[in-house]
Amino acid sequence: SVTEIPCGTSGGVVIFFDRIEVVNRLKADHVSKTVRDYGINYDKMWIFDKIHHEINQFCSKHTLREVFIDLVDTLDENLITALQQDCNKHDTGIDIINVRVTKPRIPESVRKSYEAIEAEKAALFLALEHAKVVSKEAETEASRARIAAEMAKSVRTIEVEKEIIVKEGVKKMKLIEAEIYLNAEKAVADAALYSAKLEAEANALKLTPAYLQYQTLRAIANVSKIYFGDSIPKMLIEGQAGFEQLFSPKKEKP
Repeated sequence: SVTEIPCGTSGGVVIFFDRIEVVNRLKADHVSKTVRDYGINYDKMWIFDKIHHEINQFCSKHTLREVFIDLVDTLDENLITALQQDCNKHDTGIDIINVRVTKPRIPESVRKSYEAIEAEKAALFLALEHAKVVSKEAETEASRARIAAEMAKSVRTIEVEKEIIVKEGVKKMKLIEAEIYLNAEKAVADAALYSAKLEAEANALKLTPAYLQYQTLRAIANVSKIYFGDSIPKMLIEGQAGFEQLFSPKKEKP
């Protein structure tokens, strides 16, 4: 394992990795050659000494946040890949089995500043989330109000339509009743006119000269008086002549 590994981030902050452990294995067919060329501490040259270089390469390309939080979980896989590629390139026969990286340690002053920034970010995040919740609640309330207004409008529209239908029905009923009344009155008037016409026609048929003379005589008989004296025959004769003159057909003058 390698301890106390310093590295500088792209922002110039120096941090430390307390420990990085590498589990490796040398292939049996490469033991003689690798030990002969690099000694029994072959892994120091090809693994542990290279860790410093790989860690510094990694840190120099990333910010403090990326190294400390965002990408720290990927560092072990990156180290395995980089170390294995180098060993394979030089045919060392070394297999990198696993790498364990502890979380980096940052300076106390930087940690406090970082924690303060993170706290502000967290507070800002909470404020934004609260604002989103409030905005969502306002939208929900507005939607409820809009739906309620639309429902009230629909109900009122239905009520108005019902009122219109009722009023139209009442209007039609009144028109029908008026038409029935007019037809009845017309029928009564027509009947009266027809009756009067029949009566007039009947009267025209009855009012003959003979009938009129008969009715006149009846009227005279109902109001006649008896006179005594010498002039009675003359009165009757004069009266008879008057009746004959009254009911006789008139001659037209030439």
